[in-house]
Amino acid sequence: MTMPPAKRERPTPPLSKFLCFAVYSANLAFGRAYKPLLDELGLTYTQYIALVALGEQDDQTVGALGEKMFLESNTLTPILKKLESSDLITRRRDPADERQVRVTLTPAGRRVLDKDIGATLVEATGLGDDFEEVQQSVTRLRDNLLRGQGQVERV
Repeated sequence: MTMPPAKRERPTPPLSKFLCFAVYSANLAFGRAYKPLLDELGLTYTQYIALVALGEQDDQTVGALGEKMFLESNTLTPILKKLESSDLITRRRDPADERQVRVTLTPAGRRVLDKDIGATLVEATGLGDDFEEVQQSVTRLRDNLLRGQGQVERV
């Protein structure tokens, strides 16, 4: 004899009420918005973000860049190899510590950043003057979640 499913005391809230889903689906929407712009440059989103992080602070170690991007070195290295093969960055051993690899933008990498494709997407969000406030709220959310896991915010 089959037992009927147990009744829940509370109904599951709709998916649209989950903050995690709102952030996840917004991330997917950003990826779709960036894709045609990045396709023109021959880059993936992660490759582009690596260039942006280097534009903010050039000549970083792979480890420091990975922390900033929330990526482990073993995930970041293939991305950097591809950027290097496209002549957008250079990688070299740190003369002060041969265990460290330093990453630097090339002139071609700087020219990619000069295109400022992010400005197009700020407009696409439709947030207008609220853009900075929303960005700060999402950053605070991320940092709170990291602290709750015993991690320190990285950016």
